[in-house]
Amino acid sequence: MPLAETCRRIKLLLSDVDGVMTDGSVLYDSTGAELKSFNIRDGLGIRLWQRAGGVFGVVTGRESPMVERRCRELDVAILVQNSGDKLPKVQQIASEQGVTLDEIAYIGDDLPDLPVIQAVGLGVAVADAAEEVLHAADYTTQLPGGRGAIRELIEVILKQRMKQ
Repeated sequence: MPLAETCRRIKLLLSDVDGVMTDGSVLYDSTGAELKSFNIRDGLGIRLWQRAGGVFGVVTGRESPMVERRCRELDVAILVQNSGDKLPKVQQIASEQGVTLDEIAYIGDDLPDLPVIQAVGLGVAVADAAEEVLHAADYTTQLPGGRGAIRELIEVILKQRMKQ
């Protein structure tokens, strides 16, 4: 199916965090507090997606107060942390949001993301994803995780929607 047609169906965009919204680094300060760095362009991209009527959500295998804070700042509708097996969570989210898996785009970088990338309508790998994820993805960003990959994906989806 052409990318433009696939993008027109997408209503819900879900993302992993570590390696996608961040570069995958986990930093600790001298008190042991965890630090994360988020790309501001991704944040604007999420806002553009929301303004266009899309819903954005996060499904991550770890738990982090910084992720919760970033999601609050961006009015992210869906936040699932500590998700070991992501596909059942994504299926539950789809049901709760009233969408099919074909109407979901998911962006990930590593093996826990693989089942979701294979199941949704638009499975996306960041440029520096694990080899298996790169091979399974319908689309691979040019930018690596934490460096604007989410913004890139959102722009691709929105621009593809305008094509005839």
